[in-house]
Amino acid sequence: MTVPIAIIGAGIAGLSAAQALREAGHSVHLFDKSRGPGGRMSSKRSDAGALDLGAQYFTARDRRFVTEVQRWQTQGWVAEWTPQLYNFQGGQLTPSPDEQTRWVGTPRMSAITRALLGDVQAQFGCRITEVYRGEEHWHLQDAESFTHGPFSHVVIATPAPQATALLAAAPKLAGVAAGVKMDPTWAVALAFDTPLDTSMQGCFVQDSALDWLARNRSKPGRDSTLDTWILHATSAWSRQHIDLPKEAVIEQLHGAFAELLHSAMPAPVFSLAHRWLYARPAGSHEWGALADADLGLYVCGDWCLSGRVEGAWLSGQEAARRLHEHLQ
Repeated sequence: MTVPIAIIGAGIAGLSAAQALREAGHSVHLFDKSRGPGGRMSSKRSDAGALDLGAQYFTARDRRFVTEVQRWQTQGWVAEWTPQLYNFQGGQLTPSPDEQTRWVGTPRMSAITRALLGDVQAQFGCRITEVYRGEEHWHLQDAESFTHGPFSHVVIATPAPQATALLAAAPKLAGVAAGVKMDPTWAVALAFDTPLDTSMQGCFVQDSALDWLARNRSKPGRDSTLDTWILHATSAWSRQHIDLPKEAVIEQLHGAFAELLHSAMPAPVFSLAHRWLYARPAGSHEWGALADADLGLYVCGDWCLSGRVEGAWLSGQEAARRLHEHLQ
């Protein structure tokens, strides 16, 4: 009987590792604390349709990732998003077009990770709290005190602070992960009955509590009768207001949005707030992935590289490559 490889975390990094390992002939078992795959690429179903509250779009620069995104496009999982972009600085809102190719999942961001999951064996709603070594294999313990295993290797594909807690068996790797600072982001969705009077579809914001905002319906494949906007607060504002009640977060960011548009904005017919505690790494690293090959522990995630979706995917590929090579 082949002992499978455990992968903790079903965001882009974990799914990328799972895909590469399966292609190399390995059996994998995924675990994630959420109800479904996606991590920060997931979309939230709501009364205003599906909302991309996390990653808003992604770019592809590395040749390997460009090839992968082309495959996704052929499958119909992604499409190019060409928003009317603006910049807001010093109280001025100015059009800010650029040449960047931006990709989004269709009809929602989570389409990509759902498709990547495919028929991989996965357990959702399962928060792994401990990774420990038996006589010859790895075992995982979850928050309900259930034990999962045996596993030949373990790939940890979670944000750095969560990875640190799972790396007790590899103090060196735990030390590296513990040194990575990740920034939070408050995300707010606002939906309006009457479309807001602006041609703006995406905006990079300076000198405000806001960092970014996007008009959801400008993305390909989104159909909603409402005019829905996604607002992201800056890391600094989010950290300062990390425990603010959701209603207050919505109120403050709605106010910042109105200030930016210089208009008496109508009250939204729908609103929600979501707190990403570990939205993005504060800096970028060049590790690719972390590994203790002798132990059989591997770590990947956007924080091992650029902090972007591309970095997460490449990191998952790198963890899988190292693991597979060690077995050769």
